[in-house]
Amino acid sequence: MATADGREYPADVVVLGIGVEPRTALARAAGLPLGESGGLLTDLSMRVRGHEDIWAGGDCVEVLDLVAGRTRHIPLGTHANKHGQVIGSNAGGGYATFPGVVGTAVSKVCDLEIARTGLREKDAREAGLRYVTAAIRSTNTAGYYPGAREMTVKMLAERRTGRLLGVQIVGGAGSAKRVDVAAVALTAGMTVEQVVALDLGYAP
Repeated sequence: MATADGREYPADVVVLGIGVEPRTALARAAGLPLGESGGLLTDLSMRVRGHEDIWAGGDCVEVLDLVAGRTRHIPLGTHANKHGQVIGSNAGGGYATFPGVVGTAVSKVCDLEIARTGLREKDAREAGLRYVTAAIRSTNTAGYYPGAREMTVKMLAERRTGRLLGVQIVGGAGSAKRVDVAAVALTAGMTVEQVVALDLGYAP
């Protein structure tokens, strides 16, 4: 890889994580309410705030972060799919709501699985939360099983209450889906102690 200033770096794979921004220029020009990130602000029914007959969903909206307690731009296909279902139901005369998210995402680079849910340290600082972190290294299966791969799990918790704030996981096959337990715990507002006490299934 060569940079604009002439430096070169040998690499087999280059991954760009540059993020996305909501394209809401039309909404801004129309005077619709936008959040800090520039995403449209909606109520739980996905109606644009203050506009009874306008719905919005997908990557152009901000959503309620259930952990941070404020709206954020978290553009994920899983959210957009649910937005569409809620909007379709409400526009057709039904009633549905989108209560918020904890920001669960999974990715894969070659055979390395990467997952996250809840807040990162940067997010916790921006939300004004005092937190502690812990990281463990283990394996994706019992160590005596052939083919066991390294897995690293990092957790954030609120310092005063012990409330779980976020989890990140990196590891071999099967590592990423472990994040779903953390996503449920975050949605329920559980503490680390409550998560540790859960009666979860086990297989080596």
